[in-house]
Amino acid sequence: MNTLGKTLPRKSLEELGISARNVIDFLDEMEAQSIELHSFMLVRHGHVAAEGWWEPYRPELPHMLFSLSKSFTSTAIGMAVQEGLLKLDDPVISFFPDDLPDEISPNLAAMQIRHLLMMGTGHAADTTEALHEAEDGNWVKAFLKQPVEHEPGTFFLYNTGATYMLSAILQQASGQTLLEFLRPRLFEPLGIEHPTWETCPRGIHTGGYGLKITTEDIAKFGQLYLQKGLWYGRRLVEESWIEAAVSKQISNGDGGDSDWAQGYGYQFWRCRHGVYRGDGAFGQFCIVLPERDAVIAMTAGTNDLQGVLNGVWDHLLGAFGPVPAVPDGSSGELERRLRELRLEPPRMECRPDAENRLNGQSYSLEENELGLASFRMDFYEKKASLQLKNKQGEHALELGRGEWGIGRSSLSGPEERVAASFTWRNAETLLLTIRRIETPFALSVEVELFEQGIEIRSEINVSFVETKFAPIRGRLE
Repeated sequence: MNTLGKTLPRKSLEELGISARNVIDFLDEMEAQSIELHSFMLVRHGHVAAEGWWEPYRPELPHMLFSLSKSFTSTAIGMAVQEGLLKLDDPVISFFPDDLPDEISPNLAAMQIRHLLMMGTGHAADTTEALHEAEDGNWVKAFLKQPVEHEPGTFFLYNTGATYMLSAILQQASGQTLLEFLRPRLFEPLGIEHPTWETCPRGIHTGGYGLKITTEDIAKFGQLYLQKGLWYGRRLVEESWIEAAVSKQISNGDGGDSDWAQGYGYQFWRCRHGVYRGDGAFGQFCIVLPERDAVIAMTAGTNDLQGVLNGVWDHLLGAFGPVPAVPDGSSGELERRLRELRLEPPRMECRPDAENRLNGQSYSLEENELGLASFRMDFYEKKASLQLKNKQGEHALELGRGEWGIGRSSLSGPEERVAASFTWRNAETLLLTIRRIETPFALSVEVELFEQGIEIRSEINVSFVETKFAPIRGRLE
């Protein structure tokens, strides 16, 4: 690693004993399986051996981690334990005397911090929805009033609400938010410079999701765990905590070929092949391979997480050999491949008459689930501008003609980078592709033109719910 620790140092694949052909085969497999990766970084012996971003995704951009955030929350709890702020056997209810239900069941009373960490709270259903539906915005109170059907520590249930409670407990014990607590202890030492984390309505970080950092930041976090908590000779996390966090603390299945049934630690998943990982929805990964002294960091927009892991086992697991490796002639091919990674924009099709018909026209939209009130397109020689209005105000997106137009938008919440492009299917149908390039999400939009109106049909690539939105009708103003 470099002397400042802000970035990981680089070495060639051969110097690190890695087969370039295996990495190429992994990339081929992802493409063959239609698995959309956004970034990939392979680290061995503390050095980056291979890295790539699929344009328009970029190295400097943070990416939404979803549940990979949980492993960072677990790390904060480990640090609080080593500082004496918490103990693993502290009762959860002891931190929130003002938010307790009228009747405290024996199982709720028995729930400890360790049970939150291992997803062994005793709940029979994930509490996340109940938290989000809390009318007063008090997620702690909503969690504590959920029935606890099983004895804590005896029943595994993946429960994002449990990780939120870890964040809330840390804030109670330290007087700092999760982000404030981790900044000097983890983020600054690792050179993670601009982390952001979502909060609940009461300002407590969500814990189980909501962290945004870069791919290299993910890799540095994995390297810290691979080094048993040491960073440039400085101990950030106790080795005993690292060992406990990544070891099986509770059974989550019968093993077999599923990497979701190999055991669960403290917000880390056990995998086959002696590997452990943190992961997040739609393909966000921090995979640590201790026996090969390696870390793999990836971001993506896919529902096939097991497919990604199968590709790792089938191609990358066997890539590691003695140092230095014997060149096989594939390094140059891999370097070119990694440089040219690209998610193509729609192929350019020009329809001047259709553009003249739509250009500068504003359409009032019927009530819709996206909350959009109006739609307007303006066309130029090499680009177009999409203008939308909702309750938060007006939003403009730049769309490239046969290329990605890069801009910023707050249409979906806090301002983020967006890549967008447009083309025409025929003289009546405009096609828009909008990628929120700090997230897994990409939106495909069809705008069909009628004499006095439009119909908008849109679909998102990945989602926890339906991917297709109801059509939206618009009337010419």
